[in-house]
Amino acid sequence: MKKYLLIAVLAVASIAVYAQPRAIGVRLGSFDGISYQHGFGESSMLEVEAGFNVGTYWGARINGTTDNVKWHMFGHNVQAAVTYDWIDPAGATFSWSKRGEWHWYLGVGAAGGYGWHGAAYDKTAGAIVGSDGNWGWVGGAARLGIEYTFWFPLQVSLDYRPTVGAGLVERMDNKIMTGCYWDVLGLALSARFRFNQ
Repeated sequence: MKKYLLIAVLAVASIAVYAQPRAIGVRLGSFDGISYQHGFGESSMLEVEAGFNVGTYWGARINGTTDNVKWHMFGHNVQAAVTYDWIDPAGATFSWSKRGEWHWYLGVGAAGGYGWHGAAYDKTAGAIVGSDGNWGWVGGAARLGIEYTFWFPLQVSLDYRPTVGAGLVERMDNKIMTGCYWDVLGLALSARFRFNQ
């Protein structure tokens, strides 16, 4: 009997998960990549993204030396982020269209990335002092966005998702630095196919 009860509970749970609104598509902006949303009712959703960028920004400070040289890294970067977003927080909604649906959302989450082929600019020396560096980081992410879902299964959104984190940089001379990564220009436009509405 317990076995059948467990099977029934799992079946109901899987149907409930499957029935939630979901959307998948592309994200273009500070990071180009894929975007996936999974709704939890009408008030919240999980948004997962993975992307690639050229020319990201990294600030690092050498540890264990007296000069404390400040480095800024520019290079290629892959990044993943996940945020838990509240839809229309405080009950504030938009009704700019009679046919589709407008929503805005606010969220927090985590992010991480890996970069390579970075050129390092030494702020103290005022020159590029290294290249082909690698770095990795983990940190936090925030999100503020607005989206419009058409009366057919297309969703368009504009969101601002800054990220900040800490990690390690490997220089060409094999020295390891700790540092901070930040992307405060995280504005992007997304288009997604929405299903299970």
